Amino acid sequence: MLERCAGVMGMPGRIRWVIAVGGFELVLGIVLIMQAGALLAIDRPAPAPQMERAGNHPTPVVAAVPDGPWRDARRVAESLVAPPPIDLSEIERAEARPPLGDLGLAVPPKRPRPGDWRETLLFRPVATSSATFESMGRKVIISGVASIEPERTCSFQDVAWPCGQRARDAFNSWLRGRALKCFIPPDIERFAIAAPCSLGKQDAGAWLVSNGWAMALPTGIYGKAQAVAEETQMGIFGPPQ
Repeated sequence: MLERCAGVMGMPGRIRWVIAVGGFELVLGIVLIMQAGALLAIDRPAPAPQMERAGNHPTPVVAAVPDGPWRDARRVAESLVAPPPIDLSEIERAEARPPLGDLGLAVPPKRPRPGDWRETLLFRPVATSSATFESMGRKVIISGVASIEPERTCSFQDVAWPCGQRARDAFNSWLRGRALKCFIPPDIERFAIAAPCSLGKQDAGAWLVSNGWAMALPTGIYGKAQAVAEETQMGIFGPPQ
């Protein structure tokens, strides 16, 4: 040992200074490593509580609750989460809120102008009342007359009879599925329309009123035809048929 110390002391001064600095850096590195290990130990997460078994039933180890305002808080059932009961009798249906403006409202359908009306053949017409028929998906009412509804009953000399059904059947028998030529606007599938119609060269309204199977409107052109039907006891003005 004395020989080694003597050997070191016998070295030049520059070498001794390098050895001293190296030793100091080694000690400083060891200190830094120890401090880093202490910091890493602080940042590590705490281990999860383990289950202690008592017989066959595991018993959880509950950590101590620190003192504070939440210590006496009520525990909620953790195994069941359900919505509160609702009394349906207390629920009221509110009316729909009106629109804020007219921008989102549907545009009303454009009504055809009288200049767009044309004579159109309506094939295979079927009478639904004494002056109303359906054909090709359209519903047309003979203009100038009032229909006798199928449920109407008439009385002649104190005898009641179903004149409404008889009037509808008479209109169907006269049509016999033949096409009616009516003066109607285009695209009228969505609504019924009153229009003048003819079967060949015979006016449908005039035939119905003169035979007593429809009533003439006060503003129509069939007033004289109805007067003749009443005088001659035609159709609904006569005996049961």
